[in-house]
Amino acid sequence: MPMDMKIDEIATPELSGLQKLDNLSRANYVYHWLREEMRLGRFGAGDRLREVELAVRLGVSRTPIREAIRRLASDGLVEDAPSRGVMFIRLDKQQVREIYSIRAVLEGAAARLAAQHASESEVALMKELIGSIEDVGNSPEAHGRNNRILHQAICEAAHNRYLVQALTQLSDSLGLLPGTTFQVPGRPQEAREEHLAIVAAIERRDADEAERLARLHIQHAGQIRFRMMFESA
Repeated sequence: MPMDMKIDEIATPELSGLQKLDNLSRANYVYHWLREEMRLGRFGAGDRLREVELAVRLGVSRTPIREAIRRLASDGLVEDAPSRGVMFIRLDKQQVREIYSIRAVLEGAAARLAAQHASESEVALMKELIGSIEDVGNSPEAHGRNNRILHQAICEAAHNRYLVQALTQLSDSLGLLPGTTFQVPGRPQEAREEHLAIVAAIERRDADEAERLARLHIQHAGQIRFRMMFESA
């Protein structure tokens, strides 16, 4: 989203019954709405969060807006910048390097646990998701969305709620970066082959191999992201 886009230019969420909620529930709604808008690319690094505009747009008071913003700040997704107000964070190269480093470890752990605990239906879903990637054409954004869904499926198949929370946090932070690694020529096909290998290892219950392949997959994505950042600098 352009830095100065007004909040009324963002797609309207479903607000039916929102006014009947208490402030805590409204804050929870606003928090999840803001995170989803961010995942959809309607907010990006450096975009401001204006309390008044958000309150008008969502039809709530500023109290739940403030609480939602506090939660985003505790998640490390927004900051109060001098002279600019509250805005989504800008990640520097070192922060991105650190995120990919820990994400490789956690995605590896998720694949290992999935190999140990995934049900047959969860494995079938992973394979179906990889198959559906072929149907999105050449859209980098569509490939990015499908990629997030597949990684979420693997993580949830690990059956560890704390791992899900940690990886969701890292994924949302990286979502603030401009563009997607899938805009690099050849990356969609490379990623598909990597995903197929990871899911195959999960299906045959080879935890060591699933973890190794998942780590390599994230490390490869990180290398591509670093090149993108240096090329745009």
